[in-house]
Amino acid sequence: MRELADGLPPPPEILSAPKRTQFVIEARALDVHEMRTLKPAKRYTLAVLFVFSQLQKALDDVAEIFIKTVRNLESTAKLRLQQYQLAHADQLEALVSQFRDVLNVLQDAEVPDAERIARMRAALNGDPDAALTRCNEHIAYAGNHTFPFLLTPYRNLRSLLFQCLDMLPLKRSSQDDALLVALTWMQPLRSSRREHLMLSDDDVATLPLDWIPEKWEKSIFPDGRSARLLHRKYFELCVFSQIMRELNSGDVYVEQSDQYDDPREHQVSWDEFQEELPRYGELVGLPVDARAFVNGLRDQLSTLADEVDAGFPANDYVEITEQGLILHKLETEPEPPNKKLIDQAITAAMRPISILDILTETEQWLDLHTLFGPLSGFETKIDDPRKRFITTLFCYGCNLGPSQTARCVKNLSRKQVAWLNLRYVTEERLDKAIVRVINAYNQFALPKFWGSGKQVSADGTKWNLYEQNLLSEYHIRYGGYGGIGYYHVSDMYIALFSHFIPCGVHEAVYILDGLIRNTSDVEPDTVHGDTQAQSAPVFGLAYLLGIKLMPRIRNVKGLKFFKADRNRSYKNIDSLFRATVDWALIERHVPDMLRVAVSIKAGKMTPSTILRRLGSESLKNKLYFAFRELGRVIRTLFLLKYINDPELRRTIHAATNKSEQFNGFAQWLMFGGEGVIAENLRHEQRKVIKYNQLVANMVILYNVQWMSRVLKELQAKGHPVDADVLKALSPYRLDHINRFGDYLLDLMKKILPLDPTIDFAFRSAA
Repeated sequence: MRELADGLPPPPEILSAPKRTQFVIEARALDVHEMRTLKPAKRYTLAVLFVFSQLQKALDDVAEIFIKTVRNLESTAKLRLQQYQLAHADQLEALVSQFRDVLNVLQDAEVPDAERIARMRAALNGDPDAALTRCNEHIAYAGNHTFPFLLTPYRNLRSLLFQCLDMLPLKRSSQDDALLVALTWMQPLRSSRREHLMLSDDDVATLPLDWIPEKWEKSIFPDGRSARLLHRKYFELCVFSQIMRELNSGDVYVEQSDQYDDPREHQVSWDEFQEELPRYGELVGLPVDARAFVNGLRDQLSTLADEVDAGFPANDYVEITEQGLILHKLETEPEPPNKKLIDQAITAAMRPISILDILTETEQWLDLHTLFGPLSGFETKIDDPRKRFITTLFCYGCNLGPSQTARCVKNLSRKQVAWLNLRYVTEERLDKAIVRVINAYNQFALPKFWGSGKQVSADGTKWNLYEQNLLSEYHIRYGGYGGIGYYHVSDMYIALFSHFIPCGVHEAVYILDGLIRNTSDVEPDTVHGDTQAQSAPVFGLAYLLGIKLMPRIRNVKGLKFFKADRNRSYKNIDSLFRATVDWALIERHVPDMLRVAVSIKAGKMTPSTILRRLGSESLKNKLYFAFRELGRVIRTLFLLKYINDPELRRTIHAATNKSEQFNGFAQWLMFGGEGVIAENLRHEQRKVIKYNQLVANMVILYNVQWMSRVLKELQAKGHPVDADVLKALSPYRLDHINRFGDYLLDLMKKILPLDPTIDFAFRSAA
């Protein structure tokens, strides 16, 4: 790919980013014959853009392979250390017991020396050399160091790691280039078979070693740095480990890459920033002056801490014991007494229907097929676009695959189904269809009883992939190989956004993307998540973007609370605070952090782009420490509210339950292919997740339409349908849906129109 790209002119700068993306998608869909039929100018433009796009993807893939390989090496070493410690626990006890017996003999002063030595040998089972060997082995593996366990798996992966770095044009984004100098020095020695290398005077003068973390020094320099004896393989492993971390943090970047390119390219210029800053401050309601920004936060933290401290004795749901902070479980709110009766009546009244019929009716309500035309304006439109679109949506949204879909739905071939997905459907168009469904759903009165639309919950669920896949990774928490479908679900039960991410990535990195990319009429400003959805940098960035981050916290006593003033003490909650905020650090970097927020608002980067780089603690990345310190303030503010307000905890718990229920609902609809996504291309995998979200949202819209009709009829007949009952219901209804069997795609069947005017009337208490 690089050889192809080197012989091509650079892409024209006049093309906007969306236009370039459209051309790349169009080029990807065309075969050689179709490319040849295009006019030369269009053909060459598509070819150039496609080659550069594939080069970016190839570099991203190589960087991803390198990062995953090093990360898996470290994970394997940690696992083997744990196994070793468990297996040798009895041996350690035996060594301690022998040592105690030797000490007892040594302290017996009345025993002659010869007899004492004989008894000491007997305590060591007559083999002091074996005991010494076991002691040395234990010392080598003590201290939770995984380094001895890295060497064995590294032997088989060493060549791969070197090959990856051969292909990656690494550059530095900071002034410190010591790591890349060390890599350059190491490269010529890759064919060496010597276990240890003796550093020459020239090596000492030219090879920087200050970047080596302290925990690695003993393994790399077994006799100390002054001895100049270097363990070659440990040095290589240390270099690889640091490059992996600096690629993630952005301190090292890959030239011409997309995901791992220069982070400075994704920010607005300082001139643009200064021009946009006042408007941005008004938009998010934050002072843009650094001192005013810090003073406002300091006052908020001090005031809230005083309020929580004063009200703490009267709070029956929280206490501080010797074990730390304890939050007492909230009482479960009882269901309305007539909820079960109404729920059964709805189930009985909803007619049995197949998934394909639901998709057909919903598509006819919204004309979703009109959003999916040819990628190129030069192509002619297909016949029966509605039929083709519904079939393709059914195929990929339920994971049947083209062949199985062609067997289930008559008069269509597998090629016709796959062709439409390739030539008409993109992630952007699926997002537009999802937004149209959400907007139609938002017009109904019933969802307003479930939530305001101002809150959204983010949660991930594992989707299975083939093991030999770049995105596929073994997930310890979920078990098995796959990727994570990450969904943002409104408090009104509808899913606003979806993303497909690798298992090894911290889910909190993507928690803000859904709100930034959301273009529907449902506009949340608060995001909830589980314990995995929070970290200090995420809290800091969310605050600057005007987003309220309120995750569910399971181990609140394990988190640090930060004081606004170290000289301030509190009567009831002082033990919660274990550190003080570094206000000077925040004030110094307020412009840098706001520049990131303005860049996100301008569309130059996504929150996940910067959070992925802020997820690695890097001494070179000063922005990381600034965001972490700001996040500590915002998280402390949230934690104080979290322990002080039981209703807030109840709200968060209810919101996160809705996202977990949506995950199960979406997986139930993804019934084909034994739950394994068969696509091996990343953009196709992301499309499958969005197909599935679209299908789930269409079923939810269908359910709400018919639930509204049934409830209105029940209310008209005098059944006890009140606001409390409506609030307790859910659109995740499946009993009436048939997933299996032969499907008849009937576009001529008469259907009732979509009626969002259905409302509910309640008698007053009088």
